[in-house]
Amino acid sequence: MTSANIRARFDCRFPGFHLNVDLALPGTGITALFGHSGCGKTTLLRCMAGLQQATGELTVFGDAWQTAHTFKPVHRRPLAYVFQETHLFPHLSVSKNLTFGQRRVPANQRKIDFDDAVAWLGLAHLLDRMPARLSGGERQRVAIARAILTSPNLLLMDEPLSALDQGSKQDILPYLERLRDHLAMPIVYVSHSTSEVARLANHIVMMDQGKVVAQGPLQETLARIDHPFRLEEDAGIIVEGRLEELDEHWHLARFRFDGGSLWLRQDEKLQPGDTARIQVLAKDVSIALSEHRDQSIQNLLEARVDQIETDISPGTTLVRLMSGETPFLSRLTSRSAAQLALEPGQQVWIQIKSVALVE
Repeated sequence: MTSANIRARFDCRFPGFHLNVDLALPGTGITALFGHSGCGKTTLLRCMAGLQQATGELTVFGDAWQTAHTFKPVHRRPLAYVFQETHLFPHLSVSKNLTFGQRRVPANQRKIDFDDAVAWLGLAHLLDRMPARLSGGERQRVAIARAILTSPNLLLMDEPLSALDQGSKQDILPYLERLRDHLAMPIVYVSHSTSEVARLANHIVMMDQGKVVAQGPLQETLARIDHPFRLEEDAGIIVEGRLEELDEHWHLARFRFDGGSLWLRQDEKLQPGDTARIQVLAKDVSIALSEHRDQSIQNLLEARVDQIETDISPGTTLVRLMSGETPFLSRLTSRSAAQLALEPGQQVWIQIKSVALVE
């Protein structure tokens, strides 16, 4: 597991709400704060920024931003905060918006090069434009670039895509992936969108009613049999792997991962050799005691039963299975689980009805 470079502990009370969290977060990649509206994600982010007073402690790369006796105000915390609204300066061009924060950082302390930020966010053709002439997605990309050009030690993002339409969200996600892969700074990203988290996050913090109910690396945490969102329709696992080959005749692509391979619907944006993430929902995984090739389901994997939780809801059982080192979840009726006499360590076949590229 990635070592914790950020330690955050907060206790904050409002009428009818109590935030009480204790977190150990990695110092690289994207950490998603995930949960339903009102669970405390934004409040936690504001506590980390110093915008919300709370009892607690916050240490970032060994630098104490808050202790029992000290509290660094927002302007003394080397962080950047990207809000849902972009707050660009309307009287400044894109280029001047970008350099506004950068000029405040001494040249010898700048961690992000102007040209790199422009390239990562795809802004080269927009530098001379005024904000009024930008689309919503373009404005948000400018806001993100402006934030990272302040060379922060921590980047906080509060549902940055929530104000965008679906098309704009799809346009901006590849740029956020690029930031995740290139930035040497941690990003804490608030979202209630399963698809955003599945595509972007390396680490996840699941929250409910002001409490942390699960936290850890994304794939490992989503594959836990006890996490609180396992009953939701989009509960499932994320697998990282590589596209291995294309079947042009059937418009399919083979996805190779640690544990085997799966056939996916071909995506014109990806070619053999490209890395990708896929999502497999627990409701789309069935279990057989032997291999059956005479059926419409083509994705079959040999697996071992790892854990079983019966009656997670009336008549429903959740099974965690391992195909090589890759975990899968299967949600089935308790009657089916009983008829199969499933038990940990048992060798079975899993039949995957649907596999989707995360996009």
